[in-house]
Amino acid sequence: MDYQNLKSEVEQKTAQTLDVLQNEFAGLRTGRASTHLLDGVRVAVYGSDMPLNQVATVSTPDNQTLNVTVWDMNNVGAVEKAIRDSGLGLNPMSAGAVIRLNMPPLTEERRRELTRVAGKYAEEAKISMRNIRQDAMGKIKRAVTDKEISEDDQRKFDDDIQKVFDKRAAEVDAMAKQKESDIMSV
Repeated sequence: MDYQNLKSEVEQKTAQTLDVLQNEFAGLRTGRASTHLLDGVRVAVYGSDMPLNQVATVSTPDNQTLNVTVWDMNNVGAVEKAIRDSGLGLNPMSAGAVIRLNMPPLTEERRRELTRVAGKYAEEAKISMRNIRQDAMGKIKRAVTDKEISEDDQRKFDDDIQKVFDKRAAEVDAMAKQKESDIMSV
């Protein structure tokens, strides 16, 4: 068993998990307009569901407005419907190929709901990391069973990998705390 490869694989997978969490957090509304807010919106066009960024350009002229410029005029209605049905609480207004989205101020109840969603995303990231850790620990155990490494090496590798996960879990907690404060700030 090559422990260095296993450790670098673990670090890479946990870093990817943090990237996914960062993208999920970017889609949560914090009271300011963000082009990432519409990343999860899928539009039914050309006979399939496509991400919004493949049929339109999203821009922020100011911090309370999003402009969605649809490339094909025939898709404006489908894009409007997709935004309206996305559950983001946005009301699109179209003027030709441009759809304007004004960010309504978040209510206290909606802010609390968004912090719960952010917490759920953070917990999903931790669960993903636990699965990665469990897989790595299983590989180390199999190496001991197959007599490729000693039990002393197993303890050393287990401790080393646990340190990686402790560090990543702290990063997840810090990201979640930052996002929660962003959401709750008025």
